[in-house]
Amino acid sequence: MTPINATPKRLVSLDAFRGATIALMVLVNDPGNGHDSYAPLKHSAWNGWTITDVVFPSFLWIVGVAITLSLGSRLAVGVSKATLLGQAARRALILYVLGLIVYAWPLDLSTQRLLGVLQRIAICYFIAAAIYLYCNLRSQLLWLAGLLVVYWAMMTLVPVPGFGAGRLDVEGNLAHYVDRIVLGAHNYHSTKTWDPEGILSTLPAIATALLGVMAGHLLRTRRELTERVTWMFVAGNALTALGLICDMWLPINKKLWTTSFSLFMGGLDFVILALFIWLIDHLGYQRYVRPLVIMGMNSIAVYMASELGDEILGETGWHKAIYNAVFAPNFSPANASLAYAVAYVLAMYGIAYFLYRRKWFLRV
Repeated sequence: MTPINATPKRLVSLDAFRGATIALMVLVNDPGNGHDSYAPLKHSAWNGWTITDVVFPSFLWIVGVAITLSLGSRLAVGVSKATLLGQAARRALILYVLGLIVYAWPLDLSTQRLLGVLQRIAICYFIAAAIYLYCNLRSQLLWLAGLLVVYWAMMTLVPVPGFGAGRLDVEGNLAHYVDRIVLGAHNYHSTKTWDPEGILSTLPAIATALLGVMAGHLLRTRRELTERVTWMFVAGNALTALGLICDMWLPINKKLWTTSFSLFMGGLDFVILALFIWLIDHLGYQRYVRPLVIMGMNSIAVYMASELGDEILGETGWHKAIYNAVFAPNFSPANASLAYAVAYVLAMYGIAYFLYRRKWFLRV
């Protein structure tokens, strides 16, 4: 593949995909009543997947695409690798601190969650950026494969005290053991002893970002847009099939971020972005996705507003009061929960639109 040396035209479809991802993230994270939510709007209990499980890997994958498009363009105009790595480190640090802020309530440093959604994005972004900057395409592929294979080997071959090797249930898996020993009281508050964004499972999450980097390479080739979209579609279907094959030995599991999960979700992202590019950038259906683009251009701000807003509404009792007064009396339990979530997404879009109109963008 011959890389493009000039700065590529901004893909409206990538902003739209990012916006769709953050909108779905808000929808599934902020139900009126989580117990009554429709099953697809909940994470899979353990093995398997729902549409909700597509959200986080898609966000990481998009980060990888952006690494190639952004850093590749700046390298092409002569910016040094050291400068770009320093800027990536600064962005990663800011993201990590924002992640700490999201989980800072209540203000108890002894149980502050050290890892989480934004923290994982920060870690994966920095490491994937470093690999992109200092490794050629062949070495990037080796890193990608190595992370997935090493994680698979660790999860299936390394014995866990009291359980043995190869256990992939909640209590007996190696990732749980490492989180319990290393993170202790700083694990996810809902699980106490392990973190769904934990230490070992960050390895295949980095591979997810690198799959996005590979998609970025495809998008930067000197080929017609339709040909690039075709290759993305083919690659996506191949990765999805490979993930399903690997599922026979290492189940698709979001909480463990298994190798099969990383491959399968990466494949879905290739296919989804290919469809977005075809419809939006090729056929020109841009005005129909403008709300998604607006949310995608301020995705971090929307995420922070949604998480902190939900905490405030919960702590003050307004969440329950609004839900019981407006939604619960007028809908079935599942539809009431969904209607509240949709209203919350619209409120977040209102914030994104306000920021967009004033040209305020949270850049990290």
